[in-house]
Amino acid sequence: MARKGLGARIARAALLVIVGFLLLSALAVLTLRWVDPWTSAVMLESRIEAWRAGDTKYRLRQTWVDAPRMSRYCARAVVAAEDQLFSEHAGFDFEAIRKAAEHNVRSKRVRGASTISQQVAKNLFLWRGRSWVRKGFEVWFTVLIETLWPKARILEVYLNIAEFGRGVYGVEAAAQAFWRKSADRLNRVEAATLAAVLPNPRRYRADAPSPYVQRRRDWILRQMAGLEAPAATGGVPRVREAR
Repeated sequence: MARKGLGARIARAALLVIVGFLLLSALAVLTLRWVDPWTSAVMLESRIEAWRAGDTKYRLRQTWVDAPRMSRYCARAVVAAEDQLFSEHAGFDFEAIRKAAEHNVRSKRVRGASTISQQVAKNLFLWRGRSWVRKGFEVWFTVLIETLWPKARILEVYLNIAEFGRGVYGVEAAAQAFWRKSADRLNRVEAATLAAVLPNPRRYRADAPSPYVQRRRDWILRQMAGLEAPAATGGVPRVREAR
């Protein structure tokens, strides 16, 4: 009987922890619909990594700017590069996931299929790495973000917390660091160049683009031509026509 009582108490405690986490995480995501995040999990992790490595030269740069103060090319470039079905899906692109899974079975080079919503969830709330536990948290936060935020807010947050270079987060900091201008003055080529380094911003440089980055930038520019941002979608780029 004592063991049964102990087991019941442990089960109740576990249930309370789970319910508490679900409620607190939902409240946190709902709050960030209106309150701009001052940092992210990835930024905090980067600071800790630099501190542990004794890197005294590391400097984190990030300045929040609202969407109206960004160049109209910024959103179009990242959607063209990262998630062209962003305006249509509910957080997950299952066709892209299927194709990535098939590719990863055949190739040693792992291909991801994360949507912009998933990237916001990971960057804002989670640690780096790959595990089923982390993937579970990613799914949960992605569902919350897609449920509680409009698409325009998801895109605005992404453009402010995405890493575009070592210690450089958000389009405003990137514009200032690489071209000494504000984000609202970025032209289409500069915006596409920033989007081109997103797969690995610590390896690729927007201010000194490698041949690979230049080819990817040119591809993004072509894809941008097939996107539009009508008022009906709240300024969120969407595919103009089938390719």
